Amino acid sequence: MTPPPPRPGRGGAPLPLLLPALVGVVFLVLPLVALLVRAPWRSMPDLLTSAEVWQALRLSLVCATAATAVSLVLGVPLAWLLARVEFRGRGLVRALVTLPLVLPPVVGGVALLMALGRNGVVGRWLDSWFGLTLPFTTTGVVIAEAFVAMPFLVISVEGTLRAADPRYEEAATTLGASRFTAFRRVTLPLIAPGVAAGAVLAWARALGEFGATITFAGNFPGRTQTMPLAVYLALQNDPEAAIALSLVLLAVSIAVLAGLRDRWMTAS
Repeated sequence: MTPPPPRPGRGGAPLPLLLPALVGVVFLVLPLVALLVRAPWRSMPDLLTSAEVWQALRLSLVCATAATAVSLVLGVPLAWLLARVEFRGRGLVRALVTLPLVLPPVVGGVALLMALGRNGVVGRWLDSWFGLTLPFTTTGVVIAEAFVAMPFLVISVEGTLRAADPRYEEAATTLGASRFTAFRRVTLPLIAPGVAAGAVLAWARALGEFGATITFAGNFPGRTQTMPLAVYLALQNDPEAAIALSLVLLAVSIAVLAGLRDRWMTAS
């Protein structure tokens, strides 16, 4: 009998790989440790209970949740289309859908202004026909956050759909179910974990969005000033408040990672 192949990772790491790996860990962890070390723990309760902080936090939670809902309504059907339907130009559509992942957020905000601004390609018609102005409003925050967050959900759901066996869907259609009924009753329960993971990622990305939001929606307290914008503003006037707000966002990020640990962080 041939012996089983050795499992990876059991031997010692070679020094040329170990040293850069350790430097990489320090590079990524040191700023977070510094944030904890420099945190004004004694004044933290006063900083976090101010009206401005709660106003920004509430607006961030509401807008991130609304942006995630928009991403779910639009992104899940889009992911199904990319995963299940063969059509000409599908690769181009996928590239365009994922473009906001690599697009600088400020550029995304400028693009939104050119499209939905008062003089934008679509925005001018929204303004003249319906009197609807989107930039520099709370709705504009939701749009900016959905623009940068939806690709995370689409990628997650599309990957889950490609891993799911399409024969269940086909069996449902042969039994008389429409394609939409098969998707709703068969496919959607199968891919629910992927949808949930994508929604969490989209929500976290929306919560931390800065560049597109400040460009498209501005920085008006109580209306468009979310937590990242409040951190930026506080950093110029009150660094301790900026650290406190940053710790809140850090805690949210850790909670998101903890929620996804069974999906992505379980070692085999």
